Amino acid sequence: MLRIFLLCCLLLPGLLSANEVAWAAWREGKAVLIMRHALAPGTGDPAHFKLEDCSTQRNLNPQGQQQAKAWGALLLQHYAADITLYASQWCRCLDTASLMNIAEVQPLPALNSFFAGRGNGQLQTQALLQQFAAATVPMPTVLVSHQVNFTALTGYFPASAEAAILALPLTSPATVLARITP
Repeated sequence: MLRIFLLCCLLLPGLLSANEVAWAAWREGKAVLIMRHALAPGTGDPAHFKLEDCSTQRNLNPQGQQQAKAWGALLLQHYAADITLYASQWCRCLDTASLMNIAEVQPLPALNSFFAGRGNGQLQTQALLQQFAAATVPMPTVLVSHQVNFTALTGYFPASAEAAILALPLTSPATVLARITP
């Protein structure tokens, strides 16, 4: 039904832009927003990486911190009530989510990076597909994760702090309603 509505909106000029339709679906709980964490220079994590020790991980730089805050402001422009906010357990994702200042951050292991064999991409992607298998969620939902997780769901490589609004139920590949940069 959502896909038919989206098609109608795209075919009827002057009604709503595709991004407006995507944001409406997100606000109504018919889509989720997935975001790659804000800028944390480098690739992967050091060999001495420990999940519980941020000093052993790549972390947000000042630009990344500003990106996260900008995302919070953008999200609040689109919806100023309760939002569900999930993040990978990596510090750069938790910090991105915290700095948005939109909701209490809930760590979600399925969003953890599986780059360089640190996790299991197939199992984690399946867990996300199962968690968001319903046609709706109770409130707008934001997922803060990593490039590999984002790419596994969408099929494209996002920039740092890039997001996409994905139609529910979540599928593989996901139906991308909009790509968004802050």
